[in-house]
Amino acid sequence: MADLSGKTLVVTGASRGIGKAIALRAARDGANIIVAAKTTKPHPKLPGTIHDAAAEIADAGGRALPVAMDVRDETAVAAAVAQGAEAFGGIDIVVNNASAISLTGTAETPMKRVDLMWNVNMRGTFAVTQACLPWLRQADNPHILTLSPPPSLDPAWYGPHVAYTISKMGMSLCVLGWAEEFRAQGIAANALWPRTVIDTAALAMLGGAVTPEHCRTPAILADAAHAILTRPARACTGRFFIDDEALSEAGITDLSGYAVDPSKPLLPDLFVAEALEPRRSTA
Repeated sequence: MADLSGKTLVVTGASRGIGKAIALRAARDGANIIVAAKTTKPHPKLPGTIHDAAAEIADAGGRALPVAMDVRDETAVAAAVAQGAEAFGGIDIVVNNASAISLTGTAETPMKRVDLMWNVNMRGTFAVTQACLPWLRQADNPHILTLSPPPSLDPAWYGPHVAYTISKMGMSLCVLGWAEEFRAQGIAANALWPRTVIDTAALAMLGGAVTPEHCRTPAILADAAHAILTRPARACTGRFFIDDEALSEAGITDLSGYAVDPSKPLLPDLFVAEALEPRRSTA
């Protein structure tokens, strides 16, 4: 499949950041985007609303349906998915991007925050995918793409932030299971994760430890997602892609344009091997 023209995507957390970038990349092909996110009015600290994103998608050449949806509410999820499917005649692709983060230890993580991460990340991913299944089963080249890391039992990833790591690995285990469960139906289930830290609003959650000039832009994940979602679903499932690897397989090896500041070194993201090397060298 050369592009995503005419395809309908549900993108959670599409009002800003990585989700919006993936939506805009698909829109340039002429795709239909169900902009599924919570933000309907301007946030005092975070940019963008579902309506802002929808306008940008239309400007980019796509069609958009902004739908207010909290992934923690399965009733709202089912209603939003049904509304989108009715508007565009089905659903071809689900992008599970919505996520909550708190890089805190056990004693420092309030249970309210634990519930938020587990309910948004694991449960929300499951709920959205479950709601989209009836339409994915009817689609021509159906894909589920989840923004989560390669699954790992390395304790180095769990010790510093147990609750967050469990929530992200839970998303990845969903991918592992879905790839097998839906293999015979031809529904692809894959994951995508960045090699480096990405310049999004989530940087604020790192407490200033990372500044944008050491990051790549969300465009690298948008292009990597596009490369995955245009592959034949039956021939590409159960993969845990790192963004630069997905692009390399698509023949894209010059990544300099994705850096916020090409003159500065890039910092590795969580859950990739490069991020563990400094920690282990000083242990």
